[in-house]
Amino acid sequence: MPSIQLKTPSANYAIEIASGLIRKLPARLKKLKNGKPFRPFIVTSSEIWGLWGKQVLAAFGKDQPTVLFLPAGEKYKRLRTLESLLEQLAEAGADRDALLIAFGGGVVGDVTGFLATIYMRGITYVQVPTTLLAQVDSSIGGKTGVNLAAGKNLVGSFHHPLAVLADTDLLTTLPASELRAGLQESVKAGIIRDPKLFRYLESNAQAVLRGDAKALTHVVAASVRVKADVVANDEREAGLRMILNYGHTLGHAIEAATGYKQLLHGEAVGWGSIAATRLGLMRGLIGEAEADRIIRLILLYGPLTPIEVKASKLVDLTSNDKKNRSGTLSFILPAKVGRAVIVRDITREELLEAAQWMLEQMRSQTTKPTAKAKKKNRR
Repeated sequence: MPSIQLKTPSANYAIEIASGLIRKLPARLKKLKNGKPFRPFIVTSSEIWGLWGKQVLAAFGKDQPTVLFLPAGEKYKRLRTLESLLEQLAEAGADRDALLIAFGGGVVGDVTGFLATIYMRGITYVQVPTTLLAQVDSSIGGKTGVNLAAGKNLVGSFHHPLAVLADTDLLTTLPASELRAGLQESVKAGIIRDPKLFRYLESNAQAVLRGDAKALTHVVAASVRVKADVVANDEREAGLRMILNYGHTLGHAIEAATGYKQLLHGEAVGWGSIAATRLGLMRGLIGEAEADRIIRLILLYGPLTPIEVKASKLVDLTSNDKKNRSGTLSFILPAKVGRAVIVRDITREELLEAAQWMLEQMRSQTTKPTAKAKKKNRR
């Protein structure tokens, strides 16, 4: 099974993708700590722990970890949750030898990473992602943080894990909606950087969507390689790494507008990616045939949950996006399958038009969305 090394100026660690990794978790942790003493603390949600907790505890045997719980859902990715976990760590006697294990999806991983960043000014942690979205994206690259009412991931830090252990067995208990939502991040990886992955997702959709182990492992590994390559070349999001936010600007706005309750993160990214593709077409950066192809694949891995919201509200919410620079909205747009560009002069009028068009697609989820598009031919 694949093991992909991520090397940056400040970190060098493996992303392991294999079946049965949680059965070997204690041995992996000991190897990562190089014989140094450590005390394991698992951060998870009750839902995930109910599915896999017995297997994890069985793997640890007599040396049982301390388990901390946070509520499931994006709305709990807040500072108050973080403070509660910090207090629990302190009460449990965690010191600088504590090793945190993020055992869950993207929310668990982001919160645990930030917890590791600030507890006693920094302790080590390991990512054990349990959702497809977390395995292909959020567990990789060292981004940690929580949300504010004003916007998503506005408080956080860069703090890399010792390793990412992506056990593909954990995907077998994913609801179909969670699997599809996670696959939107893989579709994104194909759009921005890997045309071979894009073609694989086109040609093997049936196997991927039914959870075929071989197909999913291929998709996870290819997606991880995209992210690892981008992060290795731009650890702190000074430029290139921004392309990983394709679909996220309006995606985050959609999540905020719905109180993080109506859509899964991947669904919001899917809609945001459709809007970004429309913007690329409006700007003349991408042709209609290629734009159709991208949107068709996004919808193939749907259906995506529609919402009722005004385009103007979504545009207003993008003002708090963390990619903004000096009050200017940066947007990631497709140039073709496998290549994305950063555009820094998107106007409010353009974004309103794209958002309104996206909302119209929600009502029909059509696969023929770009006919008669009005190109602005701005570059």
